[in-house]
Amino acid sequence: MTDDSQRNFRSVYYEKVGFRGVEEKKSLEILLKDDRLDTEKLCTFSQRFPLPSMYRALVWKVLLGILPPHHESHAKVMMYRKEQYSDVLHALKVVRFVSDATPQAEVYLRMYQLESGKLPRSPSFPLPKAFEQYLNLEDGRLLTHLKMCSAAPKLPYDLWFKRCFAGCLPESSLQRVWDKVVSGSCKILVFVAVEILLTFKIKVMALSSAEKITKFLENIPQDSSDAIVSKAIDLWHKHCGTPVHSS
Repeated sequence: MTDDSQRNFRSVYYEKVGFRGVEEKKSLEILLKDDRLDTEKLCTFSQRFPLPSMYRALVWKVLLGILPPHHESHAKVMMYRKEQYSDVLHALKVVRFVSDATPQAEVYLRMYQLESGKLPRSPSFPLPKAFEQYLNLEDGRLLTHLKMCSAAPKLPYDLWFKRCFAGCLPESSLQRVWDKVVSGSCKILVFVAVEILLTFKIKVMALSSAEKITKFLENIPQDSSDAIVSKAIDLWHKHCGTPVHSS
């Protein structure tokens, strides 16, 4: 039996006995022991598997460029990053883009826009077109209903694609989505939106006005969130393939 087949056998076995992720956690720990972290392999891991909560913050910081790949630089760089955070936040308050009453998700968005030279608000995201494309593939009748109700252009795209579901999904589910976003796969947001519509199809089809549909989608029941994210990841793999480690 080859090394790959042995690993696959062990992964299937662990999943069946309720220890899904044991092998993946060990693999991640091996990656994190390197003196110089391999960001490409960390990126691929994040796209294929949920990150263990104990390592999520570190991996996100490395993938986002907040921390360098070299372990020995982390403490000093984090000190500089904290100072940078304070300076950017102060600048936004001075120009009155944020205040103490601004929701934290919007503060982070404004900080990113300022750092990337996109303040004020950057042009609208192209993701709504992709959303309609994949929703049509999965359930054309549902998309037709949205268009007949004039709801398609009024869906909560800002909540979904600019705030990346912050304030829509509970933290435990949100982290699994952001694992993919942080590692470079923003398209996962499209499939989460599609799966929300598919999950609540009966409810949405029963509503006949754009306002009611939008209001419902802005406040979806939280008890289905984990299942929605799992199915969205499956949809993402179905349409975009499964990332693999480069040799």
